[in-house]
Amino acid sequence: MWQVMEGSHAVAEAVRLAGVQVISAYPITPQTHIVERISEFCAAGLLEARFLRVESEHSALAALIGASTAGVRTFTATSSQGLAYMHELLHWASGARLPIVMAEVNRALAPGWNIWTDQTDSLSQRDTGWIQLYCEDGQEVLDTTLQAFRLAEWVNLPVMVVLDAFFLSHTHEPVQVPSQEEVDRFLPPFSPSFRLNTETPCAFNQLATPAVYMEMRYSIQQAMASALERFPQLEDAFQTIMGRRYGAVEEVSTADADVILVTSGTVTSTARGVVEALRNRGEKVGLLKIKLFRPFPAEAIRRHLRRAAKVAVLDRNFSFGAGGIFAQEVRAALCNLKDRPQVFGYIVGLGGRDVTPALITEICRKTWERAHPEEADEWMGLTEVPYESGTAGP
Repeated sequence: MWQVMEGSHAVAEAVRLAGVQVISAYPITPQTHIVERISEFCAAGLLEARFLRVESEHSALAALIGASTAGVRTFTATSSQGLAYMHELLHWASGARLPIVMAEVNRALAPGWNIWTDQTDSLSQRDTGWIQLYCEDGQEVLDTTLQAFRLAEWVNLPVMVVLDAFFLSHTHEPVQVPSQEEVDRFLPPFSPSFRLNTETPCAFNQLATPAVYMEMRYSIQQAMASALERFPQLEDAFQTIMGRRYGAVEEVSTADADVILVTSGTVTSTARGVVEALRNRGEKVGLLKIKLFRPFPAEAIRRHLRRAAKVAVLDRNFSFGAGGIFAQEVRAALCNLKDRPQVFGYIVGLGGRDVTPALITEICRKTWERAHPEEADEWMGLTEVPYESGTAGP
């Protein structure tokens, strides 16, 4: 059934259809609409779940760690400072191998105080052991949330479903909502392999000595590798029932492209239009969208990018002292190729600034004109730099 809904409500619909049993909620703009809608489902009897109103994001994840350990399907949502506040427990959830699903609405980190989109919040948590999936539109948000529960419960790792603030979370668009019967065929009831059970008591999360700790971390890495290997199977199962798939990466006109744009999130939709327009003018430009960021699909990225002369990575994020995070990962994936493309990094759209077709076209032009990058990353769309490099700020 087709419905017009905002991206936040697409998440909530997926949570309802997944039959989540415990939801913990602490409101923070711009994810509040997600938990508000879920609370309405619970109040109306459309979702039989325990809805926990907690006093902080730290408590939200702590509550789900307990619930998931007890063997029930769990969900929460957050953004920006809220995700940063959860940091300690993000490690705990993955280390305990708990299949928690969380919607993370990308929002810039403070200061300055900003409620608009920026991927730095989720990407700053890339080493916590959470699978990360980035979405382009409302349909992908709903579908990915459903997929996240099956993937999390398949490999016993938590999953973060990431969507852009406002450009996606608060934008209404047509979304095809599957029936409950279709979802039940795709997503079976949660049946954990281990859980708290008074009939078979055991201890969880005990002291890990040097004799066992390293092996525990190795098992998490093996689970990440398993998630990467199983992702095509997950999408096969989803496509069989729902008729849609996305891929860990998606290529558009890369086979003969001299320049390939690399994107994630809603910037991808704008880049699609630019690629089509430039192709119509005879320019050989392609696009590679990265959906799965953790585990990083390095082999797929090498396969699609190795033939290009140049790659232009659009990063709506930044690691201070290093550069754009997707660009760093792409360079690392390509570094051992004998004949590898030049990778140009571009920082765009921080704090919700628009990334327009004109800006992406300019990025293509700059990439075509230069034999190699003049610096690791170029900041695009700046209006004014108020302080010289090395001087004191405000």
